[in-house]
Amino acid sequence: MKPEACLINVSRGQLVDDAALTAVLREKKIGGAALDVFESEPLPADSPYWDLENVLITPHTAGLADQLWEREYVLFADNLRRYLAHQPLLALVDKQKGY
Repeated sequence: MKPEACLINVSRGQLVDDAALTAVLREKKIGGAALDVFESEPLPADSPYWDLENVLITPHTAGLADQLWEREYVLFADNLRRYLAHQPLLALVDKQKGY
């Protein structure tokens, strides 16, 4: 990357080598990073990212879209109804896949 480049990661935290990225950020080999996802979430309090001035950290909110919360509330309400009725839930997290 060019020295003035900024790495932006809004996809999956596992795609970035944290040790390598923090090293190039400390050494100012790239301009900065904007990170919305991390290998470990929530980002641990002792993460070196917190101390880097050339890093923008967002709380895993890059996916905001029109009517996001409305859709989330509808899904939650439907899953609550399903749970109480002992029916299968929708949109379950597959911990093996990581999402």
